Parts: sequence; structure tokens; C-alpha cells
Amino acid sequence: MAGARHFRDLVCWQLARELKLALYQFVDTSQVKKDFKFCGQVRDAAASAPRNIAEGFGRRTHADFAHFLDVARASLGECQNHLQDAVDRGYLSPADFKTMNTLAERACGAVAGLQRHLRQR
Repeated sequence: MAGARHFRDLVCWQLARELKLALYQFVDTSQVKKDFKFCGQVRDAAASAPRNIAEGFGRRTHADFAHFLDVARASLGECQNHLQDAVDRGYLSPADFKTMNTLAERACGAVAGLQRHLRQR
């Protein structure tokens, strides 16, 4: 967070946004697009992580920000569950799962690192 003037400067937000865009692209494929409920759930979870990071960045205290990062991490976990569900439904190949799940793990790691930084202050 040192030097971050805007939430867009945060690596965790950048990674969460990258995952969101990948998931949006995935649910726009013809096979998945027909499963409206699944698409809505994936889109909601994907949008939640960067949204909560951004909202937390605007809070006044480190504790408040850390709370929103908890919510973002939970949303990233939900995205990972949706990715596994997509494999189970035959919507996503294991290779594509690995790529997007790795991105989710990187985002989670970046969020956790920022939480540690905030809680040490």
C-alpha cells in the first residue's frame, strides 16, 4: 500500500480485476451463456473482489480496510469454487481451470499480503 494513491495502484486490485475480466470472458462463451443462473453467480462473485478492495481503500482506518479485504478474499474463494464447478459441469477444461485458478491464488496472496501490512500498523 505504500505509495498507493488510488485503489487502481494496488496489485491485489489489479489481479482481482484481471480475474474478473477472465471470468466475464469465460461466461460469455456459447455453452456457458445458456446457464443464466450460473453466469449470474460467476459475474457477481468476480465483480465482488475488486469492488471490495476499492471500497476498503476509501475507508478511514486500516482495520476497516482489512475488513473489506476479508470480504474480497472470500469472494476470490467463491470464484475458485465456481471455477471448479465449471469443470464439473463440463464448461471449462482442466488447463483453463489451472490458468484462472492460479490467477485467483495470486490475487488471494496479494490481498493477504496487504492485510498483513495493514494489521502491523
